[in-house]
Amino acid sequence: MSEMITADLVDLDLSADTKEAAARALAQRMVAQGRVTDLEGFLADVAAREAQMPTGLDGGIGIPHCRSAHVTEPTLAFGRSAAGIDFGAADGPADLIFLIAAPAGADDAHLTILSSLARQLMNAEFTDALRSAGDAAAAAALIRGDEAPTAADEGAGGTADTGSSQSAADSSQDAVGTPQGAEAASEDTAATSVAASTGAAAGSTAPAPGATVADGSAPEPGATPAPGERPFRIVAVTSCPTGIAHTYMAAESLENAGREAGIEVVVETQGSAGFTRLDPAVIAAADGVIFAHDVPVRDKDRFAGKPTVDVGVKAGINRPAELIAEVRGKAARGEASAPAQAPSGTPVERVGDSTEGYGTKLRKWLMSGVSYMVPFVAAGGLLIALGFAIGGYKINKAPSVMDHFVWTQADSWGALLFQIGVVSFGFLVPVLAGYIAYGMADRPGLVPGFVGGAISVTINAGFLGGLAAGLIAGGVVLAVQRVQIPAALRGIMPVVVIPLISSAIVGFLMFVVIGKPIAGAQKGLTDWLNGLTGTNAILLGALLGLMMCFDLGGPVNKVAYTFATAGIAVATPSDSAMKIMAAVMAAGMVPPLAMALATTVRARLFTAAERENGKAAWVLGASFISEGAIPFAAADPLRVIPASMAGGALTGALSMGFGATLRAPHGGVFVVPLIGNPLLYLVAIAAGVGVTTALVVLLKGLRKPSPESPAADPAAQETAAPEGARQPIAA
Repeated sequence: MSEMITADLVDLDLSADTKEAAARALAQRMVAQGRVTDLEGFLADVAAREAQMPTGLDGGIGIPHCRSAHVTEPTLAFGRSAAGIDFGAADGPADLIFLIAAPAGADDAHLTILSSLARQLMNAEFTDALRSAGDAAAAAALIRGDEAPTAADEGAGGTADTGSSQSAADSSQDAVGTPQGAEAASEDTAATSVAASTGAAAGSTAPAPGATVADGSAPEPGATPAPGERPFRIVAVTSCPTGIAHTYMAAESLENAGREAGIEVVVETQGSAGFTRLDPAVIAAADGVIFAHDVPVRDKDRFAGKPTVDVGVKAGINRPAELIAEVRGKAARGEASAPAQAPSGTPVERVGDSTEGYGTKLRKWLMSGVSYMVPFVAAGGLLIALGFAIGGYKINKAPSVMDHFVWTQADSWGALLFQIGVVSFGFLVPVLAGYIAYGMADRPGLVPGFVGGAISVTINAGFLGGLAAGLIAGGVVLAVQRVQIPAALRGIMPVVVIPLISSAIVGFLMFVVIGKPIAGAQKGLTDWLNGLTGTNAILLGALLGLMMCFDLGGPVNKVAYTFATAGIAVATPSDSAMKIMAAVMAAGMVPPLAMALATTVRARLFTAAERENGKAAWVLGASFISEGAIPFAAADPLRVIPASMAGGALTGALSMGFGATLRAPHGGVFVVPLIGNPLLYLVAIAAGVGVTTALVVLLKGLRKPSPESPAADPAAQETAAPEGARQPIAA
């Protein structure tokens, strides 16, 4: 791996007058060094992060940063502005600007290194040294930790302790120079940076795993607890949208303020590299809690019942002493948050933003059921298709292999595969209903969900009945759980009471109330599909093709796929149902195959990473894995998605028009022998791939490269970067 910052990535005379111009100037240096493949795409990601929250910090620091698919390796660029640039900090413009670029798939060690640099920015001696650096190489060496910061100005109140300065330098080198040092940085940076900035030789206690502690070894006069009296203890959580810089700077700031106040502070940083939960014993012993966050705190219930201060992450950076004083005041007044309760929400309700609407939750519940059902569909469908391929299309009339099985006869093996597949298919609706209820109400929803799904099969309500049964089962369980019951009965609720009552209610509703109307609707849908011919069938194929290519494995794609698999999820599917299944699979293969072809015929229109993804997309597309096109759609949705939808619609329409049929719900080109009219089926796929490829190439070719970019062509970027930019470092 190249060094994350070199002299070529430093501009000590940054002339930009806006934060956008500053980011562009520093990003152009990254492009020239081959660290960024698409200038405009990367700047768009930086702007998107800036829109979430300004990245200016008190003390004249600006830290624009993002994770981006256009970044090839973790990179820092540094600029120093004489006039100052407004990054939204309360105390005015920033003169030290760090542009932090992390790859979208950066590993944990790289992200830890970047976050450790963010901690170093809280060290006044470190920033003072950057302001006085005389040349780019010295500034880069200082940031890497190759050189120690110079001593603090004596006029500011004394000479900085030499040992402390060296300790800060060692910490900086460990933090930024090597991934191995990143592990120690989380433990040592807090103590060493404060020692350097205050001139005091402060020690550090060993923190809990994944946390850092300010242990009160350098308190202010008068703040030290009396002998035999334990210090005030605070646990804190910090997090920001990106999880690279603000998260760790807030942690460092709180630790420093805690040490100065003579109290213990333990911080859980919920950053991009993941997080390690604080030891429950540490939380239990805490006297107060500080949340400094801009994204929801994960597992927040762990901290319930304690005096709590809840603020944004920048407050944790800019005014940590006020937050500590506030939480101590709440503790003195006996103010505490609500005590922890048994989880009252569903698993879906406990995930993500609390403001999530029920439309989003409903989609997640349904997708929970579909995701557990799909393996049964794939296994059962392929086994049935193989049974027909080996034993012929009359194999469904074969006697049970329990009564008649001849080891040397192909028909017996065909019958065996067919009958196993039929049994597997018998689980589809119960599994769908059971796991929809599970998504709503967790494990208590499984029993009534499976019971309702099985009843749906019994009364011929099919797939629609399974959907209704799952939603009803989950709702019934949630209602039962909200009933207040005596404490003596709580132990038998999940084992006896909830399964008994919920199954009885669901069974009654399915058998007596809604089962018959749903069965009628299912029969009407089946009859409609069987009657599709000519133009209607072609239009349906085009619609399903559009849905399959709209979100490439997302909810709309899954709706189309589930609709198709529901039609063949019987022992003897209709001809129309098999045509729909064929059209859906063909359309789903188009986007990844088209992206693979486009990266081959017009490689210069794609980044190096996209060309590598294109190689994998050949296999993914051939295997009917639409998600193979997601990297391309994420990077350029306005060109890739419309082109994919056009090709998918054409393929779906042609497949239906050609009368291609498919009994297997998955497999791609590997189940072509099981397809009716296989040659015309392949023609339909080829036509859609050709259309999507042509449209993508045309639309990308119309995109005008930025005139300011020195390497608009990704291929040129690879050759334009100097050799020095790729020299490895000792790690």
